[in-house]
Amino acid sequence: MKIAITGSDGQLGRALVQTLGGQHIILSLPRREFDITDRANIAKLAALGPEIVIQCAAMTNVDGAARDPLAAFRVNAFGTQNIALACQKCDAAFLYISSNEVFDGKKDAPYLEHDPVNPINAYGKSKLAGEWYTQQLLDKFYIVRTAWLYDRGGGKFPDKILEIARRQPALSVVRDELGSPTFVPDLANAIAQLIQTQHYGRYHLVNAGSCSRYEWAVEILHMANVPRPVKPITLAEYNRASTPPPNGALENLAAATMLDIKLRPWQEALQAFFAQ
Repeated sequence: MKIAITGSDGQLGRALVQTLGGQHIILSLPRREFDITDRANIAKLAALGPEIVIQCAAMTNVDGAARDPLAAFRVNAFGTQNIALACQKCDAAFLYISSNEVFDGKKDAPYLEHDPVNPINAYGKSKLAGEWYTQQLLDKFYIVRTAWLYDRGGGKFPDKILEIARRQPALSVVRDELGSPTFVPDLANAIAQLIQTQHYGRYHLVNAGSCSRYEWAVEILHMANVPRPVKPITLAEYNRASTPPPNGALENLAAATMLDIKLRPWQEALQAFFAQ
C-alpha cells in the first residue's frame, strides 16, 4: 500500500514510519515541509496518489489550545478538512487520530466508541470538529481515538515525572483525573493492523485498563527505581489553562470485538517502555 503520513516527524508519525515502512510505500510528510493548514497542499497531496492518508499532524498542546482556541481549530479542524478534501480528490482512505477529550468525563466507566460526545475544553472541541469533517466529507475513513500517549524521547508524562523527581524530593500529582496510558509503539502496531482490514469506522485504541495520573506516576517511579513520596492532589488544586475530562478512560470495544485487535495492559506497556 502507498501510505501518506502527515506529521511524520512527530512521536506517533515516527513510530508509524518505522512500523509500516517494511511492508508499504511510505510518503513521509513532516510538519516543517507539509503544513496541513495550507490549502495549496490539498492538490499536492492528492497528486502523490496515496491509497490511505494517516493524519498525525495536530496541535496536541492542550493548554495551548485553551489559550488560543483559534489556533487549535485551524490545525485540528480546518487542517483535517484539507486532508479529507485531498483524500476525496485521489479516492484515498483516511485515518484521523482523535482524542479521549471529545468526552466530558462524567461517565463512571471507560468510554465506548458509541458513547455521546461532549467536549469541555477547546482542544476536545477542535478534535471533535476534525471528526465531523472526516465523517461529512468521506466514506472511507477510520477515526482512532486514543489517550495519554508516551514514548522514549517524547517529553511526555513519564519523562516529566522523572525529570521532576530528579529535581525535587517529593511530587504532587492529580488523583481525580483518569485516563488510559498508551505506549506509542503499541498504538502504531494496532493502526498497522487496522488499516489492513479496510473495516472503516470509529475505534478506541489504547493500552488496556485505566488509572489516575497519581497511580501512573507512582508506577513510573517504581519501575524506574526512583523512590520519591508522591502526594495526591485534586484537579482543582492543580493550576493549568485547560480543564481535562475527569474520566478520560477509553475502552477498545470495536476493534477488539470485531477485528481481534487488542493492546496489552498499560502496566505491561510501561515495563516495555523502561526496557527500551
